[in-house]
Amino acid sequence: MAIRITGGAIHDPANGTDGDVRDLCLDGGKVVAEVAPDARRIDARGMVVMPGGVDIHAHIAGPKVNLARRLSPEAREPQDRTEILRSGSAGLVPSTFTTGYRYSLLGYTTVVEAAAPPLAARHVLAELRDTPLIDKAFLILMGNNQVLFELIREGTGLRDAIAWWLEATGGYGVKLVNPGGVELWKQSNGRISSLDEHIAGFDVTPRQVIEAIGTAVHELGLPHPVHVHANNLGVPGNASTTLDTMRTLDGRQAHFAHLQFHAYGGKPDGLPRSRAPELIDHLKAHPELTADVGQVMFGPATTMTADAQISAVLRDLGADKWLNHDTEVETGCGIVPFTYKEKSYVHALQWGIGLELFLLGDPWQVMLSTDHPNGGSFLSYPKLIRLLMDRAFREDQLERANQKAIRRTMLLDALDREYSLNEIAILTRAAPARRLGLVDKGHLGVGADADVTIYHDRPDREEMFATPRYVIKAGELVVEDGELRTTPDGTLLSAAAAFDADVTSTLEPLFGDRYTVRFANYPVRDPALREPARVVQA
Repeated sequence: MAIRITGGAIHDPANGTDGDVRDLCLDGGKVVAEVAPDARRIDARGMVVMPGGVDIHAHIAGPKVNLARRLSPEAREPQDRTEILRSGSAGLVPSTFTTGYRYSLLGYTTVVEAAAPPLAARHVLAELRDTPLIDKAFLILMGNNQVLFELIREGTGLRDAIAWWLEATGGYGVKLVNPGGVELWKQSNGRISSLDEHIAGFDVTPRQVIEAIGTAVHELGLPHPVHVHANNLGVPGNASTTLDTMRTLDGRQAHFAHLQFHAYGGKPDGLPRSRAPELIDHLKAHPELTADVGQVMFGPATTMTADAQISAVLRDLGADKWLNHDTEVETGCGIVPFTYKEKSYVHALQWGIGLELFLLGDPWQVMLSTDHPNGGSFLSYPKLIRLLMDRAFREDQLERANQKAIRRTMLLDALDREYSLNEIAILTRAAPARRLGLVDKGHLGVGADADVTIYHDRPDREEMFATPRYVIKAGELVVEDGELRTTPDGTLLSAAAAFDADVTSTLEPLFGDRYTVRFANYPVRDPALREPARVVQA
């Protein structure tokens, strides 16, 4: 369907457009230069036009997400069936259908599931296939894979093995979660003391894992660089580990996940403090590195992570219920329902550090996330955007939080920045699309995917970003006046890089030694799951 959007203020920072009032033409699922006179017209006068939102880091599909839904049935809200919508559940961890509906109703059109065990690829693909409206991709976990430890130790075949794993699973990129640390934790029940600590039985260190896999992904030229959840998440003093990890990857492209959870100073007086400014300074000096924030939002959340160690810590802090399990050979997993409280010193410090990262950072380098649902639901994005755009609202919220914690940040030191609409378009659209290597997304230039969100330009930015007037997905009007009009499937995205097929002769005996799954049965070959997909070539 051809569409002409007229009279809107276009915010397309990837193409240098900052509120220009002009027409935007869509046809054949793409942005085009012109459409026929009889094309459908959308009058966007007085409205803001942006590309569809791109979420670079969320958890929306796979075993951990499904277990989190089951762990807290009381937190679910019914999603009733209609002529257009299928039944499901909402709440902190929505069901597949509802996840697609709610993201679309916020103006998001592309979402990345940020951590999936390769062994669970069939499950992840099945749930992503079941999630309508949004384009989606997933990152495969490799930071604690015992077969890769063997290859790293031997110094051979790693690049080919990573490319093979992507092809075998339908994954889009490579994720390192607490690299080497999950295996170390299972051995010693403690955090790593150094990136150079040896993993018993494998004769490799976390630093070697980070450097070897980060370098391999960099050299493969994958569309998205290695995506790093650094070691010692949530531990006072962990900013030193984060900086050490960043230095280990100097000169190579990398993205650091939920940086807020890795920005803590030590406890010289018994209380942790912020080291966000140091991390931002390092990022600014190293443009090859990017991050998303993982902003904590006060209220209920669900922590779910392949960093099984942190879930055990939360359990020891008094969690009412929790779940922890191991995925053979590849990773661990932990799930804990959690509530962030504004009067808690630690929670207020986390909240404040996230805002510091945003207010001190460059939106091209520091992107929006709540690590959904770890720091809060993606449904809280409109409130987070208001915190960034509305200084008076932010100051009101600061006064409600634990003041001792806020004083351990820079938020009271003349951090009066207010994000512009163009900057919001960067950190929610242009920057994540660029970092994901999705050249057809995050912008409105000719040839881009026709993913467009149109907002009323409301003074209350939370209300504005919570209720788009129109959302167009692949050239099809899917949201109008806050209601879903249709629910197309969206596209599954995967990545591919060339590899030597002989790597299978190296991998097969290693699989035989460690996995209970036969090597021949490991790759996902079901066309109902894998095809059709848009493959982004390295």
